[in-house]
Amino acid sequence: MTIIPMRDMKNTVEIEKRCAEANGPVFVTKNGYGKLVVMDIEYYEKTMRKIYEAKLINEGLADSENGRVIDGETLKAKLAAKYGF
Repeated sequence: MTIIPMRDMKNTVEIEKRCAEANGPVFVTKNGYGKLVVMDIEYYEKTMRKIYEAKLINEGLADSENGRVIDGETLKAKLAAKYGF
């Protein structure tokens, strides 16, 4: 984990370098308390993708637990009837 004080935010080249080296977020503090998180765009996109995928998995599990599922043969028959194949 990389932690830097707010005053170091002036050196953007160094912040970018630290983000790349950490391959994760850089935490910025002000008066000893967490204030900001800075991260590389690739790390951000990867993290957001994981969150989205976890959300979809949780929705699927909830559907399964609440009986909102359909078996494969029934689905194939419905699709065949709807799209004529």
